[in-house]
Amino acid sequence: MREKPQPYEETRPWGSFRRFTHNELTTVKIITVKKDERNSLQAHKMRDEMWVIVEGMMEVTLNDQTNIGNIGDEFWVPAGTKHRFKGLGETNRLLEISFGNFDENDNDRFEDDYGRAS
Repeated sequence: MREKPQPYEETRPWGSFRRFTHNELTTVKIITVKKDERNSLQAHKMRDEMWVIVEGMMEVTLNDQTNIGNIGDEFWVPAGTKHRFKGLGETNRLLEISFGNFDENDNDRFEDDYGRAS
């Protein structure tokens, strides 16, 4: 498990940017979540994740804590953390940056609304 990376920020004459990774192996996804739907309560063994909400509003669960996230909010999900997200807005998207060995089958599912086995 790694420490949460600190995004690098820089101001330019035209605005600014935030860099989340630099010269390291990552997997990046944009995840769209339907209103009132949620993914499995799950954990990963081989990767850490950073989530950044880019559209809408989401309920985010990390272990026993649940928070409401809005656009721009960031969540660090270390390997082994039970986690899930639920869409609260009409359109909900999050940027997921995975650090470590990425495998879609690296899921220990604890709860699932769609009957998928662990």
